[in-house]
Amino acid sequence: MTDASPTAATPWPTELRVHKDHRTLTVSFDDGTSFALPAEYLRVESPSAEVQGHSPADRKLVDGKREVRIQEVLPVGHYAVRILFDDGHSTGIYSWETLTTLGREQDERWKAYLQQLAAKNLSRDAPGAQRRH
Repeated sequence: MTDASPTAATPWPTELRVHKDHRTLTVSFDDGTSFALPAEYLRVESPSAEVQGHSPADRKLVDGKREVRIQEVLPVGHYAVRILFDDGHSTGIYSWETLTTLGREQDERWKAYLQQLAAKNLSRDAPGAQRRH
């Protein structure tokens, strides 16, 4: 059994705020860090088994999520939130540690994601989608 309580290395969230356009989640922590995490980034990096698989080899590259929006952020105990996206995805449990990691590693992870899309000839846009502004 794992201990879900925060450790000294894991900052505790002080605020989670979904922006009015539902395209960004800002997470602020008690160590003074704050991250603005785009909905698309959170969706393609979802910690769900559907995206991450059960081993690194099973990880799925998610494309076509440029326009995805956050519908709701629900608490999961005292250790995480579940984010509901407007594309129907709702199974990712984002622990405080996961949100911290996603914030700290956002630039590197995003660059790697874009490179993977390009290598597989995939797009951030959904097939046939017209971009919203």
